[in-house]
Amino acid sequence: MTLEPRHSPIVPAYGTATLADLSSSILASLDPDAPESQNVLGLADAQRACLLIVDGLGWELLRDHPAGAPFLSELARNSKPITAGFPSTTVTSLGSLCTGRPPGQHGMLGYKVLVPGEDILLNALRWDSRVDPREWQRLPTIYERAAKAGIEGIHVAQGSFRGTGLTIATMRGAAYRPADSMGALAAQAARVIAENGRALVTVYHGDLDNTGHMFGVGSDDWYNQLAHVDKLAEQLASSLPSGTCLYVTADHGMLDIGPEDRIDADEISELRAGVAVLGGEARARHVYAQPGAAGDVLATWREVLGERAWVLARDEAIKEGWFGPVDPALADRIGDVVAACAGSAAVVATKTEPRESALTGMHGSLTPAEQLIPALAFTVI
Repeated sequence: MTLEPRHSPIVPAYGTATLADLSSSILASLDPDAPESQNVLGLADAQRACLLIVDGLGWELLRDHPAGAPFLSELARNSKPITAGFPSTTVTSLGSLCTGRPPGQHGMLGYKVLVPGEDILLNALRWDSRVDPREWQRLPTIYERAAKAGIEGIHVAQGSFRGTGLTIATMRGAAYRPADSMGALAAQAARVIAENGRALVTVYHGDLDNTGHMFGVGSDDWYNQLAHVDKLAEQLASSLPSGTCLYVTADHGMLDIGPEDRIDADEISELRAGVAVLGGEARARHVYAQPGAAGDVLATWREVLGERAWVLARDEAIKEGWFGPVDPALADRIGDVVAACAGSAAVVATKTEPRESALTGMHGSLTPAEQLIPALAFTVI
């Protein structure tokens, strides 16, 4: 009999305290005509808001390093974490943040997802020219919704992200302001906020996530980068115009994966039996089965992974609420089998995914380290 993981997965609190609820609440706080039900977090009314998205800044990581981030840690003292959504990965989380809807509704369901009916495994960070991002993610974005309410929507981020498939899918409708350094991020955000009477400005910073992937969240490299992020948030708070609400969140947390915790799907033949395509990422796998093989794949993955992962059939994962309410038209983007790693395990693929398999820090699953993220608030006086 296969043992279940010791701890229950953290199923995201869709509709009450996730990234989708945060962005919807911020937008509602800026719109006096918005129904009160849209502001589920009860945020204070404001004319202007700035949301700083720090890629990879998990709640537990912030809580465990107060000396490295004194400004953010002070804000965290009077706040509670929210949940990212599943998978807890950048593509899915930006989809939730930028539409105000859960993953099962916006369809950005992971790092690598099979395009139904096509022989395409879409890497949503790099995208694929054969997939129209406007068709892949059809919901209106918060920027488009803001424009209808007379609110200027602006996104400040690295210039190379402008015009990518992921940006078009999640941030269309925003005026894009490129900023390729931390100083430029703070200055550009302050400038565009000051130029607009009613505005929603999002600021994205990705270097903390990159550092964690490469060196691990237990490294001096990561700790030093955290201090820079804290300074960025402090500079934003000091430079934004009076009356602006500054919010700080993340797209996911992260944990380090040791060599002994890596389960190699390219070396364990059982994990490839009956599998047509292996999607997702090491901590959250979409497993697409060959025709008629889904039941056998599910049984095998459960047996091989045991208590190291929560392994469910697609319908079970939907029923358990992992993706929130799922649009039936998007359901077949989900793997026939979905495996969310427990503890510090990871299902790598060293031959087909050599770069991803070599990462030290990883994320994607339903553990506290990955799911819990900050939702900090600061009102500029």
